This record gives sequence, structure tokens and C-alpha cells, in this order.
Amino acid sequence: MCNGCVQKEYPDRGNTCLENGSYLMNYQCCASCHQRDFVLIANKATEDEDGEEIVTYDHVCKNCDHVIARHEYTFSVVDEYQEYTMLCMLCGKAEDSISVLPDDPRQSAPLF
Repeated sequence: MCNGCVQKEYPDRGNTCLENGSYLMNYQCCASCHQRDFVLIANKATEDEDGEEIVTYDHVCKNCDHVIARHEYTFSVVDEYQEYTMLCMLCGKAEDSISVLPDDPRQSAPLF
């Protein structure tokens, strides 16, 4: 992973968790070849451990194959919620939780 390629290391992305793709707004240029071109995805792997899906891949410079960052995305179902996390030097860090029920109990208004 290369901190010379990104504008900010691990930016806070709130609840935006990317299972695939790249956050190009944070991409400065390749620290190796100094080109700002497309970022490719390489070495993508998906694992399923104890009900948790883990997707990992490398962000790679199109021109020189320099590894810009390693991306990790996780998905799991805990109780009645889908839990998402993302950790990547380029794309940032984020967490999200969504109810599997039609109406999210956390969003309901109190009766009184």
C-alpha cells in the first residue's frame, strides 16, 4: 500500500461501503510512474467465514502495476440487521447497518 498515491489516507466515508470499484476523488496519482490514469482491480478474492462474506482486492495502477491500496469489504447478518464494513487506504473506512425488516425498529417514532 502506498500513501504517496492518495490525497488522504483512510478518509471517513460515513456509511458508503463499496463492495467493488474505486474512490477516484481520493486518488492523487501513481507514486511510482507519476501518471493519473485508471485504477484497476486485481487479486480479487471472496471468502465466506462463519456467515461473514469478506471481499478483498488490490487497487493497481493501469500503467505500471504499482499496488496503490488493499481493499477489504465485509458483509454479515447479525440479529435482524445486515452489517457492512469497508477499510481501504484509497476508498476509506465506513460502516453501515440496515434492518432486514420492512420497517427499521431504530427509525420508528415513539408513541408518546
